[in-house]
Amino acid sequence: MARLVARIKVLPADADINIDSIIEGLKKSVPQGMELKGHAKEPIAFGLNAVVGDFMLDDAEGQMDKLEEAVRGVKGVGEIEVMNISRASVKMK
Repeated sequence: MARLVARIKVLPADADINIDSIIEGLKKSVPQGMELKGHAKEPIAFGLNAVVGDFMLDDAEGQMDKLEEAVRGVKGVGEIEVMNISRASVKMK
C-alpha cells in the first residue's frame, strides 16, 4: 500500500500556549500506523508560532479523517490547515 505525507499547519488556541507541549501532544496522539515524521516552528506574528508537521499515513479511505481528528484533539490546538498531501516518494516544498 502506498504511503502519503500530509503537511499540516497547527495554530495554537491561545498566545500563552507552549508550542513544545503541542509538539509533544502531536507525537503522542497520532493514531497507530501513522507517525509525525518531522516538524518545524513557523513564526506567525508578535512572537506567536505555529507548528508545521509532516505526518506519514497509509493511502486508505478514512485515514486523513482519523489524522485530522487526532490533531484537533491535542490540548492547546486551535485551528489546523492541511497544506499539502502527496505520495511519500515526492519532495514537498
